[in-house]
Amino acid sequence: MSLSLELTLIAEFLLLLGFLYAGSRFGGIGLGVVSGIGLMFEVLVLRMPPGKAPVDVMLVILAVVTCAAVLEAAGGLKYMLQIAERILRKNPKRVTILGPIVTYTMTIMLGTGHAVYSIMPIIGDIALKNGIRPERPMAAASVASQLAITGSPIAAVVATYLTGISGIPLFEHISLPHVVAVTIPATFAGTIALSLYSLRRGKELQDDPEYQRRLQDPIWRDRILNTTSTTLNEQLPPAARNSVLIFLLALACIVLVAMLPEIRTVAIDGKATEIKMNVIIQMFMLGFGGIILLATRTHVQTVPNGVVFKSGMVAAIAIFGIAWMSDTYFSFAMPHVKGSIQEMVKHAPWTFAFALFGVSVLINSQAATAKMLLPVGISLG
Repeated sequence: MSLSLELTLIAEFLLLLGFLYAGSRFGGIGLGVVSGIGLMFEVLVLRMPPGKAPVDVMLVILAVVTCAAVLEAAGGLKYMLQIAERILRKNPKRVTILGPIVTYTMTIMLGTGHAVYSIMPIIGDIALKNGIRPERPMAAASVASQLAITGSPIAAVVATYLTGISGIPLFEHISLPHVVAVTIPATFAGTIALSLYSLRRGKELQDDPEYQRRLQDPIWRDRILNTTSTTLNEQLPPAARNSVLIFLLALACIVLVAMLPEIRTVAIDGKATEIKMNVIIQMFMLGFGGIILLATRTHVQTVPNGVVFKSGMVAAIAIFGIAWMSDTYFSFAMPHVKGSIQEMVKHAPWTFAFALFGVSVLINSQAATAKMLLPVGISLG
C-alpha cells in the first residue's frame, strides 16, 4: 500500500471518529443523525460505496424493546422492581454488593440496560439512609447493567455476534448456549469484582467534609434523611406478575430452541436449513409481546409511553446511523489495510480487544460496536 493511500485512509478514519465524537456530544438520536451526515460525506464526497445498514440489529432491538415495553405497560417491570427493592431493603448494609447484582439480573432478563433506570434512585436512597457513599453501589450497578448485555440471550449484541459468524465453517459449531456459557460467568465475575472494589471507594460519609457541610443545610438534610424513593407503596394487579412469568417463559423458549437446532430447522427448496437465531429472537419477542398483551389485557396505547420503549427507539436510531456509516468506511478500507492490521493482531491479539473497548466507549453501544468491528475481526481470522 502506497504512503499516500495510507495517509488518506488514516485521515478518513479520523474523520469517521470526528463525526462519532460530534454525535456523542448530543447523544441518543443526535448520535444517529450526525452519523448520517458522515455517511453522506463518505458516499458523495469521498466516493465510497454505501455499506450495509444494520437491519438485523435494528429488528432485534425493535422486537426486544417492544416486548419489554408491553411488559412495562402491563406492570411487569414495576413488579420486578418491587421484588428487587424488597431484596435490597432487607439487606441495606449489603447494597454495594446486591445493587449491582440486581441490575445485572434485570438486564440479563430484559436484554437492555434501559430498564434499570427506575432502580437507581432506590439504590441511592438505601445507601444514603444507611450511611453508605451512594456512588459506590450506583456506579457499580450502572456498569453491571452494561456488562450483563453481553450475557443476555435476547440482547442485540449477542444476536449480532451469532448472525456475523453464521455460515463461516470455522464457527459453525458455536451456538447461543456456547456464547452465554462464556459471557454470563465472565461478566458476573466482573460484577462481583467491581462491587468488592467499590466497597472502599471514596471517603466514608462521616469523614467527607463536603457531605458534612451540606448536612448543615436544613432543607438538604431533610431531603436526605426523610425523603424516600420507593415502589413498595403501589398495589399492582395480578396481571403484573403474570406478565413477568410469560416473559420468563419467552426467555426459556429462546434458549431451548437455541439448544435444539432441529426445532428451528425447516425445508427450503428441499434442503434442510436452520433458521438464524436473530430471526428466532425477533419472532419470539414479537409473539410473546402479543401473548402478554392479550393475557393481561393491557391497553396498547400505553405501550409507547414507557421508559423502555422510548429509550429503545432512541438506541435503534443511534445504531442505524453509527453502524451504517462505519460499515461504509470499513468495507472500503479493509481490502487495503487488512494485511498490516492482520500482522499486528497476530503478534498482539489483545490490541483488538482494546479496539472494541475504545469504540464502545465512544459510541455507547455494544451492538453497534459489534456491528462495526466484528466483520473486521472475522476477516482478520
